Amino acid sequence: MQIRHHNAQDLRSLYGERFRWYLLFSVMVGTMASIISSTIFNVAIPAMSQHFQLGQSRAQWVTSSFMVATTVAMLTTPWLLSRYGYRNTYLGAVLLLMLGGMGGGFSSDYNLVLVARVVEGLAAGVIQPIPAIIILHAFASHEQGRANGLFGMGIVLAPAIGPSVGGLLVDWMGWRSVFFMVVPLCLASVWLGLKFVPVNAPGGGAADRHGNSLDWLGLAIATTGTVCLLNGLVALHGSGWQQSAVLLAIALVCLPAFIGWQRRLLAQGGKPLMDLRLFASKPFAAGCIVAFIYGVALFGSTYLLPVFMQLGLSYSASVVGTTMLPAGLVLGGVIALAGRMADRTPVHWLVIGGLSLLALSFVLTGVLQPGSSLWLLVGYTVLGRIGLGFILPSLTLGSMRSLDKSLISQGSSSFSFLRMLGGAAGVSLCGIFLEWRVAFYANQSPAIDIVLAERVAGFRDTFLMLAVVCVLAGVAARQLQAPAAARP
Repeated sequence: MQIRHHNAQDLRSLYGERFRWYLLFSVMVGTMASIISSTIFNVAIPAMSQHFQLGQSRAQWVTSSFMVATTVAMLTTPWLLSRYGYRNTYLGAVLLLMLGGMGGGFSSDYNLVLVARVVEGLAAGVIQPIPAIIILHAFASHEQGRANGLFGMGIVLAPAIGPSVGGLLVDWMGWRSVFFMVVPLCLASVWLGLKFVPVNAPGGGAADRHGNSLDWLGLAIATTGTVCLLNGLVALHGSGWQQSAVLLAIALVCLPAFIGWQRRLLAQGGKPLMDLRLFASKPFAAGCIVAFIYGVALFGSTYLLPVFMQLGLSYSASVVGTTMLPAGLVLGGVIALAGRMADRTPVHWLVIGGLSLLALSFVLTGVLQPGSSLWLLVGYTVLGRIGLGFILPSLTLGSMRSLDKSLISQGSSSFSFLRMLGGAAGVSLCGIFLEWRVAFYANQSPAIDIVLAERVAGFRDTFLMLAVVCVLAGVAARQLQAPAAARP
């Protein structure tokens, strides 16, 4: 197939006003592949842990390593888009994602599985900030909520369908098979990307191949801080508190070092990894705080819920996936509605309402016991996904609408970075908190036949912890109230 139209202007001339929707659909498919790679493997963790004889802390690094790579890679997206253009950056990341999926599927060693997850995470980190940049560039302010809602409705199909299909694959073909689910979507993404993704931004601006180099020092500091933070959290349990203290101290030092270097680079006229002028916008600064706390709850629960269903409620992987399917389908409808509401309703109320429903779902899920009705579990999961549906489009738009267009690319990557950093920390915190509470209940009773009861009690406390996190995010979300200029 010969591609003649490379620029956004050419594609707009060819397809008219439909071009922006074709472009949005194209990047949606690639983003679905990246989200599937991040969520589908959760249903395979128990089977993989049994295969490699892993403990909880080592097993969770399959998820945490992906999220570390994703988190750090998000900071590089603005530079990649500026240096190599939208099409090359997007297609390169999609091909890397497919390579990681195929490599993980053929891996027979745990370390190779970790490498494959890191490769997938790097690709997903580059891909995921791109849709928000496109929406804010290509759509008028009064259409951004609808575009974000429709995009989100498509995106939630990935975590809705992924665990269901993944659970069946784990039961029928083993845990390695879930890696290959990204391959068909990646192939479709490449075809669509060649056809509809321009080399330049939808709002104009060509790639600057001779511009500033990547802020390697800032990237090194951010990577060191992120890795030390997550390793320090993992080392908190057991007898590793000395190692944890050292790692967390390094992470703490990296924060002011990163901020200081970004300020210095900006003052020298360079291109920092994270433009700190973004945080002069009160809605953006508040949105980033909410995104970090919300990431802890969202990704922590995404990791925790399938494990709870299998290890706490004794359901098979296929039942877990099927149970989560109705909630995902409901989320798709709610997120489209919330996107339209975000064009007319103050977004902080949508975010606070969604966080309240999510917190309630965590509390209700935590009180379930083995033998509880499966329909209760489905209902509580649906309730939480309704809450998510109101949060997802509202939080992004409420945070970024007030930014100048020259800062949108940086804003999207920084916002996504902080949300994923919270998510990566949330996965580690959930694993650590769960082990701590299970051990606590085990020490309360000398009986040796209540292992399941101890485990269920540990899960209950962990869900309650996530509910408290949602409440904290709701308090921060009150600061999302924007001046009139931020609303259409």
